[in-house]
Amino acid sequence: MRPYLRDKKTFTFEEIPEDTCFEAGYLVTENSGWRSVTPKIDAQACIGCSQCYLYCPDGVITIQDKKAVIDYDFCKGCGICSKICPKNAIEMERAI
Repeated sequence: MRPYLRDKKTFTFEEIPEDTCFEAGYLVTENSGWRSVTPKIDAQACIGCSQCYLYCPDGVITIQDKKAVIDYDFCKGCGICSKICPKNAIEMERAI
């Protein structure tokens, strides 16, 4: 997050950056080669609540057109997004 947000005790939703990795340099190499499971989003079930975006430890989920989108080049397949989704719109599938 932007440094000034860390010091604030309250902030509005509009002050949160659109992408979790908005500062260059966090994700610079692809790391999906060793992933054994892959999150797949059911676009019909996704309500764009941003929970997966907020909880993703790698910052690879964005919300576009009120739907979650995953950058599979950097996703590690941890499954947190699947566990946190209130509509069960994200399923973990075994990688081929």
